[in-house]
Formats: sequence, C-alpha cells, structure tokens
Amino acid sequence: MSPEERCLAQVAQLLEAAGVPYMIAGSLASSHHGRPRSTDDADIVIEPTPETLGRFVAALAQAGFYVDPERAQEALRRRHQFNAIDGESAYKVDLIVRKGRAFSATEFERRRRVELLPGLSVTIASAEDTVLAKLEWAQKAGGSEKQLADVRGILEVRPDLDLAYIERWAAELGVLELWQRSRVR
Repeated sequence: MSPEERCLAQVAQLLEAAGVPYMIAGSLASSHHGRPRSTDDADIVIEPTPETLGRFVAALAQAGFYVDPERAQEALRRRHQFNAIDGESAYKVDLIVRKGRAFSATEFERRRRVELLPGLSVTIASAEDTVLAKLEWAQKAGGSEKQLADVRGILEVRPDLDLAYIERWAAELGVLELWQRSRVR
C-alpha cells in the first residue's frame, strides 16, 4: 500500500469510527469510475455534527495528522472545507462539509460502498454524481480541460450511466452546455 493509500484508508477508518458519514469525491472518484489519473490530494465530502466532527478531528491529530480544530468547526458552521495533512507523507485530504443545496443532498444519499483498493471498503460518489461535480468544477475553472477529461473518462468506461438523471441535474446546475460538449468526441 502506498503512503497515499495508507493515508486514505486511515482517514476513512477514522471517519467511520467517529460516526461521520462521508463519501470519496473528486479525482479519486473519477479515477474509480473512469480512467485512472494521479492526484495530489483526496477530496472527501463529510456530513458531521459538531460532536462527531470534534471526535474525528481529535482522532486525526492523535493519528499524526496536522489539522486545525478551529478551522474544522468554522468549516462546519459555514459549510465549507478544511484539510488534514498526514505528518508522515505530507499527503493532503480536503474535507468538504456537504453543501445545503438539493443536489448535494441527493448526491450524498446516492453514495455507494465500494472496494476502492484491495481490502479498503469506502463510500464513494456515484458515477453520475461524479460527472456532475466535475462539470461544475470545470465551469468554475473556466472550462478546465482536466475536469472535462475526467468526465470523458467516465463516459468511456461506464456506458450504463443514467443519462436522464445527469441531464436533469446538469440543466438545474447550469452545466448542460458543458455536459453536451463532453459527450461529443
């Protein structure tokens, strides 16, 4: 197991032990559902309470991660993000508090448990929701080719996607044009 994989496994175990619902998102999710690519960090969406977040942050610190407890609680109040950095490998985990909007609630409800690596069972965003999140990131980044390449990678590997679901949410999220462009080769 690489240092990054060890770190991800440890964070997932600490989240579960603290009772914090979570899902792996971002490039790790798109690599699982589509074409793999390297990434410098992990994105994990979380839905903690103040109590479970406190337990989780304390466990992270005890496990050797750098994490700022005040930033973590502020991220919860503002529905923002904070990060934890592994003291051994310097691998960064972005912990993103789930947004309060309808799509984010639906996306979180649709997460699935998968074996991400041999012996590592985690919850992860669905392929469709990963596509939608990547489209949003592409739009925020002015049409980021990296994000759109991740979308195309999922489309190539997953012919069974629920296209009606994606189109409905793409229209609501304002990324329908990017979605349609991503589907054309």
